[in-house]
Amino acid sequence: MIFDFKAIIEWIPFISKGLGVTLGLAVFSAVFGTIIGIIVTLVSESKFKKVAYVYVDIFRGTPLILQLSVIYLAIPQIMAVISPGENFEIAAFMASVIAFSLNSGAYISEIIRSGINSVDKGEIEAAVSLGIKKRHIYQDIILPIAFRNSFPALMNELITLVKESSIVSIIGLQDLMRRQQIVSSQLYKYFEPLIVVGVIYYVVIKLISFIGRRVEMRLKYD
Repeated sequence: MIFDFKAIIEWIPFISKGLGVTLGLAVFSAVFGTIIGIIVTLVSESKFKKVAYVYVDIFRGTPLILQLSVIYLAIPQIMAVISPGENFEIAAFMASVIAFSLNSGAYISEIIRSGINSVDKGEIEAAVSLGIKKRHIYQDIILPIAFRNSFPALMNELITLVKESSIVSIIGLQDLMRRQQIVSSQLYKYFEPLIVVGVIYYVVIKLISFIGRRVEMRLKYD
């Protein structure tokens, strides 16, 4: 038999446990990335906009795998040079959340900025004419509308985070892909474990997409 899926059945629970790591990483990174994105967007509207530009340029202009490697491997090396004798280590999951959040923050800031640009200028002018403070205009008018307009793009970013999280396997974090690699090394089979992981990813992405479309429809009618 060319493909033996019976051999992989007992390993499915082991592989499935990696889904918690994958989703946990994606959710934490999406939350922190959104916070970072909002901050960067607001900074880009201030006199420190060059700082925001440099940040976005660096994190959009370099590969995510490089950013993850720098945070997980290079920073501890730098800290060891700065403070000899100190054992400075970053947990794999923490390093992954930091890298993905910073990377996602750069993209989300651009998404939010586009959403802000789509806000009707008349609403802003009306708020200004009523004497509403700039902070309240952003907080109560611009950002809520920008988020609603940007929601589909933000959902796409979440989906991207779920799929790109597979690169954390290079630092030993046992997500879906890392567990697939372990199973493949035990069974000397690659096709079957990859198919199982592929199905899990596909189902999760379809579920997120479905929820996103439902939320988007509700936002349109609110």
